[in-house]
Amino acid sequence: MTNLTLKIDPIELNEEQFFQLCSNNRDLKFERNSSGDLIIMSPTGGKTSNRNVKIIAQLYFWNEQYKLGEVFESSVGFKLPNGANRAPDAAWIPLSKWNSLTPQQQEKFLPLSPDFVIELKSPSDTLKSLQEKMIEYLENGTRLGWLINPQNQQVEIYRQGQKVEILDSPNTLSGEDILPNFLLNLESIW
Repeated sequence: MTNLTLKIDPIELNEEQFFQLCSNNRDLKFERNSSGDLIIMSPTGGKTSNRNVKIIAQLYFWNEQYKLGEVFESSVGFKLPNGANRAPDAAWIPLSKWNSLTPQQQEKFLPLSPDFVIELKSPSDTLKSLQEKMIEYLENGTRLGWLINPQNQQVEIYRQGQKVEILDSPNTLSGEDILPNFLLNLESIW
């Protein structure tokens, strides 16, 4: 199954209505683009889910060791500055951003762009749509992003103000200065 995009113009959902729609339909995963169109995401298969757990676990344990921020998995929603609501497969924000949010903001879609994101391509995803999403993250303040394509054993690295770097079959990825001392081991992902 591929993702479905519902153009709902002239209906406009405010932030609270969109949050309620997502809450009332927990079996579905929604995103919303900057035009307000709803995107219904298809569930992932077993391999993709297993790969995502392996990625999240590494990011989580690094963060537990260094305690520099907060880690999020794919069911989180980020309200980007351009108005889109996105849910990356993995994300991280520094503690200063997390602590600047009110308790009410922490309970709903986070009104910011994560500093770091990972998108893991599943067989139902199109590479083009994920690449567009990665560019959207950068345009809204994300500093580092990895688009991991297990089918081709390829990673696209997105950085602020730089061209996309493409790596073929890397064993590890460095969190650079965004996630100091973080190395993602990709051997179990391939």
